[in-house]
Amino acid sequence: MLRKLTSSSATRWITTQHIGSLRQGPGGVHIRRGLIIYHDHHRLQTAVSSAGTIICWKDDSRWSANSTGCRKLTNSRWPEHRLHHGASKGKNWELVLRDYSSNISDKKPEPKSLLKRIVQSPYGRLMRVDRPIGSWLLFWPCGWSIALSAPAGCWPDLWMLTLFGTGAFIMRGAGCTINDMWDRDIDGKVARTKTRPLVAGELSAADAWFFLGAQLGVGLLILLELNWYSILLGASSLGLVIIYPLMKRITHWPQLVLGMTFNWGALLGWSATQGSVDWSACLPLYAAGVCWTIVYDTIYAHQDKVDDALLGIKSTAIRFGDNTKLWLSGFTTAMIGGLVTSGVVCEQTWPYYSAVGVISAHLAHQIYSLNIDNPTDCATKFISNHQVGLILFLGIVLGTLYKGYSQQRATSSSSSSSSSSSATSSSSSGLLLAAANHHQSAARQAS
Repeated sequence: MLRKLTSSSATRWITTQHIGSLRQGPGGVHIRRGLIIYHDHHRLQTAVSSAGTIICWKDDSRWSANSTGCRKLTNSRWPEHRLHHGASKGKNWELVLRDYSSNISDKKPEPKSLLKRIVQSPYGRLMRVDRPIGSWLLFWPCGWSIALSAPAGCWPDLWMLTLFGTGAFIMRGAGCTINDMWDRDIDGKVARTKTRPLVAGELSAADAWFFLGAQLGVGLLILLELNWYSILLGASSLGLVIIYPLMKRITHWPQLVLGMTFNWGALLGWSATQGSVDWSACLPLYAAGVCWTIVYDTIYAHQDKVDDALLGIKSTAIRFGDNTKLWLSGFTTAMIGGLVTSGVVCEQTWPYYSAVGVISAHLAHQIYSLNIDNPTDCATKFISNHQVGLILFLGIVLGTLYKGYSQQRATSSSSSSSSSSSATSSSSSGLLLAAANHHQSAARQAS
């Protein structure tokens, strides 16, 4: 149940009081359940009669069941019903009821936890706290790079992973805020995005600007924890963050720009731990990440392709059309090639290449089974890419640990060989010396 009353000028909260079940209402109508709402010194009562009809009163004046806004109820529960009342003193009133049934009408709603309130708040939804998949997809290239830069036999730097994980969460939220600010004019026309806080009027543009400033401020504090090389490298990606939302209006390849933005961590993670970027290792990893982003975000874009086409919004989903699977197969092949190249440069071991093989099979199955005309299937396939990032990260970590073990065994074997060779050489030298001494003694005796 949402207790909210909207007017043409503002949106405000109102107070409500539960109507007990099976009570007598004005005019002798038998009430099954309902609400009493107090607003602007008026008493607006909305109830459901025992016959299943929504009945409305304002003060003590009953609105007939056939009046504007009153609706028939065909079952005992409705997910959402909007009851509209005509203009009164220049205001259009609207009462929205959600998930309201006779089973809970007389019960006091359970208080929400702090975490749930944060997630469901307008600011939480603006930065997509309720959809963490974006933060994970932004973090994984950072994690890959940090793990690849670790010395052989060592675990990745835990502090850096924590720092980059927090930064990914904050900057992904900032990117979503920028995206919603740019797209207010089109989000309201797309079914999937029309309930976003800026479109629904839950937050104003000024609220969004203030919140964006706070997010960027926190992101800057995290960036300042790194070395100066990394600070400059990280700051240089801000331009991509800002222009990405505009690309869907300009080119059919906004997913390429998103890939360049989301995988900047493949460069930044290495520089944060090593002080500079090893381009021979990081560029193939970065290119692989860009190809991966094009794959999963093209799948994501197929959810909105009908609305996007009507609104003139461009995407690779529209560009590839019925050839989407062929294009995605090509980008997946390029991604695997980049990962193998990066592994060779970093002298990775079999756990790494095993992980790359598992990823190849995962993506091949994902593309093969994809139904580009089913938004639910597209959403499921998109979210499954979190597993791709995790599998590769584990492969890098295990590969690096095994590399250290292999090097240690090789060193021990070499040391044993060297010791054995030295011992053999010493024994031979001793025998030769003994033979020479014996020969000298025999010569002296003969003389």
